[in-house]
Amino acid sequence: MDLSIVIVSYNVKEKLRANLKALFASQGDFSFEVFVVDNASVDGSSEMIEKNFPQVKLIKNSENLGFSKANNIAIKKSAGDFILLLNPDMQVFSDTLEKSLIFAKKNVKAVVSSCCLVDERNEIIKHIRRFPKFFDQLMIILKIPHIFPKVLNKYLINNFNYNQSQKVDSVRGSFFMINKKAYQSLSQRDLPLLDERYFVWFEEVDFCRQIYKLGAEVWYNPDAKCLDYVGQSFSALKRGKAQRYFRDSMLKYFQKWEPAWQYYFLKFSWPIGIFFTLLFSFKSKKI
Repeated sequence: MDLSIVIVSYNVKEKLRANLKALFASQGDFSFEVFVVDNASVDGSSEMIEKNFPQVKLIKNSENLGFSKANNIAIKKSAGDFILLLNPDMQVFSDTLEKSLIFAKKNVKAVVSSCCLVDERNEIIKHIRRFPKFFDQLMIILKIPHIFPKVLNKYLINNFNYNQSQKVDSVRGSFFMINKKAYQSLSQRDLPLLDERYFVWFEEVDFCRQIYKLGAEVWYNPDAKCLDYVGQSFSALKRGKAQRYFRDSMLKYFQKWEPAWQYYFLKFSWPIGIFFTLLFSFKSKKI
């Protein structure tokens, strides 16, 4: 088996339907399997898959286990030499998988690779990021980019050339290809599992950080393209809950990778950030 595709889905039935239809229309000389891990959707996603895509290996969770744990369930069952973590609100083009596999097979140091993500207008989505640092995450917490957006230029790599193949810190988790055999040979572990302390957010950044710690690399490949509907898979989350997940994951990332003082400083900065959010919201309503 060349490729195992893992999709974690939660209440995005129609986007998931389009995603699966595009996957099975892919062209190229390679074999692949598709797992869908349904995190207790209530919109009929599982029934739609059972009726229209019987070839999908469907895993139905009785509760929402989050992104990392749900992915790991399927990864443990995967047979492919490469594993593609794919968000449900994505849509591959006919040659996306083939071009991604060709690149990943040629670039043996690229244990993780991703492609060019485009929106519905075929415009490039700027998704490459540097590893999170204390300063940029503090700016995000305090909502400073709302007033001075350029403060995040370094973190967001504003001058990144999306037409050039290159090594990067991390790539977006919506299209995340892992060379399983390369990972196994470097890590001496059976499977490339995500850290389950993250419910959602920061799990892909954490995995990329692990890859560099092992002496391998993460690469961006512009030759392959994939349509990303950006955020549709998180639309079912209420804003308050989504912010809590983001906060918790950010803090867990800094607790794991950075000095303790950074973790505690960011932790105690969050109430100030929430105050600024409420203040900005109040002023905008008043205007």
